[in-house]
Amino acid sequence: MAIDLNCDMGEGFGVYNKGRDREVLDHVTSANIACGFHAGDSRLMKETVRMAAERNVAVGAHPGLPDLAGFGRRKMDITPEDAYDFVLYQTGALQAFAEAEGTRLQHVKPHGALYNTAAKDAELAQAIAEAVRDAGGMMLYGLAGSELLKAGKNAGLTVVSEVFADRLYQHDGTLTPRKEKGAVITDRDQALEQVRDMVLHQRVRTGEGTTIDIQADSVCVHGDNSEAVDFTRSIRKFLEDNDISMKAPDV
Repeated sequence: MAIDLNCDMGEGFGVYNKGRDREVLDHVTSANIACGFHAGDSRLMKETVRMAAERNVAVGAHPGLPDLAGFGRRKMDITPEDAYDFVLYQTGALQAFAEAEGTRLQHVKPHGALYNTAAKDAELAQAIAEAVRDAGGMMLYGLAGSELLKAGKNAGLTVVSEVFADRLYQHDGTLTPRKEKGAVITDRDQALEQVRDMVLHQRVRTGEGTTIDIQADSVCVHGDNSEAVDFTRSIRKFLEDNDISMKAPDV
């Protein structure tokens, strides 16, 4: 059995760095790299792509809403055309850096509010999927069971069903909004138990106390906190101890 372990990276800006990407890259198989709208800039994009390529970590674009101040986590009223343009623009930028570093752009994973909105909004999801298709047909990462994955399949893309180690789920399979208490799981044992259930048993316990089915192709860990390295290392060891190998998905 194999699973992808992915992490959001390159989420600093200018002189500000966020997270410990270099160390986290030693423990993941895929990297979702910010493309300048919610975080990241040209220098950071180039450096993060280079670090990932040196470690044979698969490179993905992590396009977000144009909201540096809110880190792309604030919902914006955008049209499907906006979503298409945002994703195509950012994906193309990171794709250029990947090619310059002698690697390829493997996937696209929307960020933050764009990701969560597309999980439920079919029109927005379809626009994002079409942008990925028109950018070259990379794999599309999306929330397990979401409209984004359905749209990706409709657009002829290979889709990757993503689950989260450190986020609380709701009864409909969506993520609990960050503003709500307990939305981000900080207890390592609780997170590992959630990973075990999702990967080994294809299920997850929700904040309401129910258990729902879930498909886990890739486990996401967030790299924008001080505990990211230890947290990611713990998840990798847990998976290895359960005879689950780590491997990036491939078309």
